[in-house]
Amino acid sequence: MSSNPPGETTAAVGPKDAAELLAAGLKHHQAARLAQAEVCYRRVLATEPEHPDALNLLGLLAQQVGRYDQAVELIGRALKRNGHPVYFSNLGVVLNDQGKLEEAIAAYRQAISIKPDFAEAYSNLGNSLNDQGKVDEAIAAYRQAISIRPDFPEAHSNLLFCLNDDDKLTNNDLFAAHREWDERYGRQAPRPTAHANEREVGGRRLRIGYVSPDFRSHSVAYFVEPLLKNHDRQTVEVFCYADVMQPDTVTAHLQGLSDHWLVTTGLSEDQLAERIRTDGIDILVDLAGHTAKNRLRVFARKPAPVQVTWLGYSNTTGLEAIDYRLVDAVTDPVGEADAWASETLVRLEGGFLCYGGLKDGLEPVAPPCLKTGTVTFGSFKQPGPKVSPATLDAWAKLLTRLPQARLLLKGRSFAGAATRTLFLARLIERSVTADRVELVAEQPDVTAHQAVYHRVDIALDPFPNNGTTTTCEALWMGVPVVILRGDRHAARVGASLLSQIGLTDLIANSVEEYVEIALALAGNPGRLDDMRRSLRPLLEASPLCDGGAFARKIEAAFRKMWQRWCEAARISSFGSS
Repeated sequence: MSSNPPGETTAAVGPKDAAELLAAGLKHHQAARLAQAEVCYRRVLATEPEHPDALNLLGLLAQQVGRYDQAVELIGRALKRNGHPVYFSNLGVVLNDQGKLEEAIAAYRQAISIKPDFAEAYSNLGNSLNDQGKVDEAIAAYRQAISIRPDFPEAHSNLLFCLNDDDKLTNNDLFAAHREWDERYGRQAPRPTAHANEREVGGRRLRIGYVSPDFRSHSVAYFVEPLLKNHDRQTVEVFCYADVMQPDTVTAHLQGLSDHWLVTTGLSEDQLAERIRTDGIDILVDLAGHTAKNRLRVFARKPAPVQVTWLGYSNTTGLEAIDYRLVDAVTDPVGEADAWASETLVRLEGGFLCYGGLKDGLEPVAPPCLKTGTVTFGSFKQPGPKVSPATLDAWAKLLTRLPQARLLLKGRSFAGAATRTLFLARLIERSVTADRVELVAEQPDVTAHQAVYHRVDIALDPFPNNGTTTTCEALWMGVPVVILRGDRHAARVGASLLSQIGLTDLIANSVEEYVEIALALAGNPGRLDDMRRSLRPLLEASPLCDGGAFARKIEAAFRKMWQRWCEAARISSFGSS
């Protein structure tokens, strides 16, 4: 979710000292020195309690650290003094983060009504519409943002993220859309004519740089942690470039697993690219793709001789400056997927993911159907954009075949009554009565989140965009997951995960088979009970949780990439002499 730049203030700030305090606060804010920024804003408010710019900026700061109610109150006070469109858009960002999507959409539309050429508000509007599952409307909002401001890569990345959920698009369509991003924002970026890295193929430690905004309590961290923890420090030297506005305990843990840690918040693309070159990074790894706060324009500057994308995004980046993408033979079959990637696909044997997520907390319990006599299907994937109409059709067909079964869905979007009503209406249209459906909002902590799995017998993975973290979490809690294998990476991640733990009988190749697998599980409570006890040990013993083996696999892939670059660089040097 993007918000307006902290530096955008519009109303008069009053006396000179107040203006200077706000300017100082903005510098701290942009550099993620949030405590210092807050002090500056509050000093302004101490002399002018309703200063609209100070209230707005303090509200934006509160949103960034998760104090949402306070953020709504502060920005609301700013709006009482000055109904500026920036304030309305920032209010929408806060409401969206709370899951109050209908209210967020209203705030964005108010901002646009005041300022019809407000590109940032259109992009934010697209985010909330996408979270409601209104994919076509979201795409239209993103395209409007880009038409107003052609140099708006964040909105274009939001568009690409949304297009991945549009099951009307072919792989060729998606590939072309990603290449367009590179044409607009990537290929024109300044790049070095050569890299000064030592071209030694043998035993030199490789300097590996990981770039991410998600070194925090985030799904990406669950999968990068085992790699950082198990890297062979005799082989690689690890640099983490963290664009994290609000560090947490996960941030501190990951920092402890790295050799070098740089907070990149507030650094421009040129500044960060120069720092990466100064650090002598041999292989630079993008962990975000086209997700929020990505640094793809840094990668476009080619600060490292070898550049890789992995993990955070379920499609190609489209960038010619990124050399490789880490996948596996299940997600990206040989001879089929290569045409839809701008990068060279490197298929990691046995799977491209290693899970290190919810390893503590609650133990699995017996499946609830043993007590209730009624099977409960569930999905914890973000419901709006990820649960496609085709997925709802399949779930409705399943519930029709099992008239006593129930469906439990969980997601941040269900915090808002309007979104719950909207989603229920989609199921009712498919002849599923509301009394058979339970919609659960985001839970306050990990324990409460895990406890919801105790109420689910069988997890249903949506398509065409599979779950990743949600699939691993369900398996960890002893809940089997039914998967439909599709025609692209995002639709094959579930098949990759289940293949790693030997549960290929839960992978369907058609909607009909998907429904039949779920029906067979529902009709076998004994197997469900057995799986409740066996899935966690099975997951723990599988390659999916073997961090040491996974790190060796990644390191071997990195070494091959490095050898190729050294050989190519030597040939180029020889040819030019």
